[in-house]
Amino acid sequence: MAANRKSAGTGKAEVNGKLDKSRNGNGKKAVVSSRKRVQKSPSAAKTVKLAKSSKSADTAGGAVSDQVITRDPDKVMVGQFELTQEDVDALNTRRGVVKLLKARNVRLKRIVETVRYEEELTNLQIELIKLQRWVQENNQRVAILFEGRDAAGKGGTIRRFTEHMNPRALRIVALPKPTETERGQWYFQRYSKQLPNQGEIVFFDRSWYNRAVVEPVNGFCSDLEYKRFIRQVPEFEHMLYESGISIIKFWFSISKEEQKSRFDSRRVNPLKQWKLSPIDQRAQELWDRYTSFKEDMFSKTHTSFSPWIIVKANNKKVARLESIRYVLDRFEYEGKSDSLTRIFPDPNIVTRFHRSIKNID
Repeated sequence: MAANRKSAGTGKAEVNGKLDKSRNGNGKKAVVSSRKRVQKSPSAAKTVKLAKSSKSADTAGGAVSDQVITRDPDKVMVGQFELTQEDVDALNTRRGVVKLLKARNVRLKRIVETVRYEEELTNLQIELIKLQRWVQENNQRVAILFEGRDAAGKGGTIRRFTEHMNPRALRIVALPKPTETERGQWYFQRYSKQLPNQGEIVFFDRSWYNRAVVEPVNGFCSDLEYKRFIRQVPEFEHMLYESGISIIKFWFSISKEEQKSRFDSRRVNPLKQWKLSPIDQRAQELWDRYTSFKEDMFSKTHTSFSPWIIVKANNKKVARLESIRYVLDRFEYEGKSDSLTRIFPDPNIVTRFHRSIKNID
């Protein structure tokens, strides 16, 4: 055992493959001098560090491996990219960064846009937290409706709204098709159960407006049921308004070409295929019929107390940011003046419905 301890002890000094026993017979002087030399050489330090890790991994029952793993000291790993010292030096200049990214076939414009988008989104999400706190402290009730054609980006926008908000003070409502019992009830009854309580924000991923567009287009309701809904919905929303509920109605507007592109993307993406439904498959065929019912809905349900807000959504990221801005701009919450970003929405992206307005869908 004494021999083993001595062997293990002397093994620590084998940095340069030699053992200098000129002092006390245990190599302490050599270890000190070797460490000093290692500290002066960065590349040697990397080699020693990897060598020690290799020894600890290969040590079993007191046996120490002399294998030393070396790494090229002139290259640096950043994520999946291996950068040379020349690359690292280039990153210190604007021209060098552009040249390096182009050489690696990286789309610089897209990277810059993504970085700016994430920064803006973070600042707006901070404001959403302030808004939610204000809603809770003042017992406000807020209902935000997200409507639009299939693949318009409603669900993704809701996720950006709620990503960092307190889940105890919000709800996301995405009701399935009505049951047989619900079919025999007043149409608004199942939605009334989902209205916000005091201090709560409710996000409707589609709402009672299913009966205004989706159901009549696909034959899920009778003509009598449709006409009754169109007649009752302004009265229903006026009652909500008078009871103190703040209603925001978004319509996410996309072009026919953009919808087709998103459908094609979903078909080949295994993480998004669940979003496709039989209704989606017919959306392109029934485009003009959707347009007709959509325009009829706008003209008969757009009111001063519950207006339709049109969001141009061909660009998903812009639509997300501007819809968040619209909601923030609607309320005078505490800390709003301290915002680190613009709150007022871009009028070229977010507008109120007007009969003369030209929609992209």
